[in-house]
Amino acid sequence: MESPQKTVIVGAGPVGSLAALYAARRGHHVEVYELRPDLRSPGTIPLNFTKSINLAVSERGINAMRLAGYPTLLETVMDGTIPMRGRMIHGKGPMGSLYEHSQDYDAKGRAIYAIDRSDLNSRLLDILDSMPNVKLFFNHKLTGADFRTCRAWFEARDRDASPNGRPREIEITFDLMIGADGAHSAVRYHLMKFSRMDYQQEYIDTLWCEFQLGARETKPKDGPWAKFQISPSHLHIWPGKDFMFIAIPSEDGSFTCTLFLPSKQIAELESNPSCLPAFFDQHFPGVTDLIPSESLISSFKENPHLPLISLKCRPYHHGSSGVIVGDAAHAMVPFYGQGMNAGMEDVRILFSILDKHAEVCENDPNGSLGSSTMSPLQRLQALAEYSAVREPDAHAINALALQNYIEMRSSVLSKRYRLRKFLEEFMSVNFPNFGWHTKYSRVSFSNEGYAAVVRRSDHQGAVLMRSFVGLLASPFAVTAIILTYKHRRSILSSALGLFGL
Repeated sequence: MESPQKTVIVGAGPVGSLAALYAARRGHHVEVYELRPDLRSPGTIPLNFTKSINLAVSERGINAMRLAGYPTLLETVMDGTIPMRGRMIHGKGPMGSLYEHSQDYDAKGRAIYAIDRSDLNSRLLDILDSMPNVKLFFNHKLTGADFRTCRAWFEARDRDASPNGRPREIEITFDLMIGADGAHSAVRYHLMKFSRMDYQQEYIDTLWCEFQLGARETKPKDGPWAKFQISPSHLHIWPGKDFMFIAIPSEDGSFTCTLFLPSKQIAELESNPSCLPAFFDQHFPGVTDLIPSESLISSFKENPHLPLISLKCRPYHHGSSGVIVGDAAHAMVPFYGQGMNAGMEDVRILFSILDKHAEVCENDPNGSLGSSTMSPLQRLQALAEYSAVREPDAHAINALALQNYIEMRSSVLSKRYRLRKFLEEFMSVNFPNFGWHTKYSRVSFSNEGYAAVVRRSDHQGAVLMRSFVGLLASPFAVTAIILTYKHRRSILSSALGLFGL
């Protein structure tokens, strides 16, 4: 009997763990190598050396987990999430009063879900630990890879060092190596020695720093939402035009908050952190009522000020033996909440293409999806197709993520933005056969390719705004619409009044 394919995953984050699960469910012998210690162990420093990172999981990530072939995965993961139905924009009015303005993500009430990265990762690792054909290796650093002979070398830091005091080096073999080891991917670095890879990275002039908004003290008789100081159903934004502050809910009633600020202003605050509360009062009104000034200052001093990177490359593979997914292939800034979702979608698409090229046997008695036996030629064809199919979408979401930073920090306040959003949602709800949807809903609530989303949304926006301007210029057309849709008159009137039209 032919031995199963050996698939090596480098990186045990959410994307790498999901890739390992997909491979294991296809009968592969799977080995997962992670540079850091097991995050489930007490005292392990989480990713990026921060206390906690909240993520937003949406349809693309949900669909990838749904199709992983593990019946309880989605239920297990989603049990630890909080639905966020929209943005809550915070600001100060002309008279000095604070306001909150809710902007739903979707006219049909769909939500994205806040989830703790470590919690999600732990649940996936627990599943992998239970699978007999998966081995997890933590504290292992990839130091070399030969994608022609299918060999790789790791420094093993989880056991006693060699006699000379250096970490032990081990050599492994593989049929396929999947690099899911982040923006500074070692797999990509070694892959570039064998593949003629175009590579581009850009650091945007913004650093980020994490803060915590604590939970409210509650009594047993209080409801489940009383522990939240602000609405748990929203992603909260304090837009500052050139920067912003956001807050994402956690299950315990706290919020993980992030300051995004140009490096020059970060440096000015670093030189005098005592000015931080005054800076927040000026640009993010109301935050100091939620987070004590002492806590703001201490978090700013203690937590790292980290850069944001946008990365593109192509192709994503070499021959039949190596491929990169997630941030290793297309790291993006976090402003569309699609980094992890796009990475999980990578996994789903990669394995769907591998399945198409494989000779898939009948389901085995252990309940796997089927043992995929692929020749190197089949795998080469599959990986080449994956690179060709995925590149346009990965480049599109990278660009969208950069554009959404401008939207979140400033455009959410503009009348033009809110007008277009209203018109698109009005068309989506009342004329569904026309296929009108906001760009955000296409990205977050569908599995449509990112590149197709950009093309259709750009065309739709241009047509919609031209049509609206034409209608405004034609009182007869406006009258006809109002007479035909009397029961919607109040909606249109209030919306037009809102935008001063």
